[in-house]
Amino acid sequence: MMLNASGCLDALTAPEVARSLDAFVTKTVTPLQRGGNAPVRIVETDVGMLNSIGLANPGIDRFLAEALPRLRSLELPIWVSVGGFCADDYAEICSRLDDYEVVSAVELNVSCPNVESPTESAAQIVASSRLATRKPLWAKLSAAAGDVVEVARAAQEAGADGLSLINTVRGLALDDRTLLPALGTAVGGLSGPALKPIALAAVFDCFRATRLPIVGMGGVQTGGDALDLIAAGAQHVALGTVLFADPGASARVRAELEHESSARGFASVDDAYAIAHSDLLSKV
Repeated sequence: MMLNASGCLDALTAPEVARSLDAFVTKTVTPLQRGGNAPVRIVETDVGMLNSIGLANPGIDRFLAEALPRLRSLELPIWVSVGGFCADDYAEICSRLDDYEVVSAVELNVSCPNVESPTESAAQIVASSRLATRKPLWAKLSAAAGDVVEVARAAQEAGADGLSLINTVRGLALDDRTLLPALGTAVGGLSGPALKPIALAAVFDCFRATRLPIVGMGGVQTGGDALDLIAAGAQHVALGTVLFADPGASARVRAELEHESSARGFASVDDAYAIAHSDLLSKV
């Protein structure tokens, strides 16, 4: 399955792009409306993009009243990205989403690098959310905070159904002229090609540790990038920064993925799933 990374596509302004995916992931929704961080919020770098959006969103009330009914018209599975500043924030939103059939899954954004971290651990957030909803829960983790494998194991034990790997990592860009921080918040989240080796390592390690379904994301530009993540243990792949420069990337990456898979002798892309773990799987 191919998705978008949360925050990298506005389906309401580009519905044709959203419909080229297998599911749409919303921007992160918080209990109350957030205006986000002060500008400058996005800066291009030689190796990707830095962002410091700060979870700008209309809040759960307006999301349910205004955005979700319009998203239903896409006729796609909708994954709602949920954020907050304590476990109760996440649980509250999960509870309110629980009766909406159009919502296929909830992605718990426990790792946004440019806002204050939640007061509780990822495991506590997952556990509280698990009690609040029957929907599948995917924990979105960062490779930058502590041991991502241990966090993944804790999320699994708390009731996560899957993992989204990885969120952006913290980065800084300086203005060429002034040598001052280019982002309004100085440090932001780095996405794009530079993230791929980090994402691959996180997917590889977390697959071995948990065997949970994984949405792999981070630096996907081509079908070959997607195939690498699938081989490392990602059941699904999300496109992020590439969608800003190439809104039609979904169709291109799909075609390239099929070609790259066939060129390596696989009858289907599914046959490449977790092939990097052949040493481990042969013992099962």
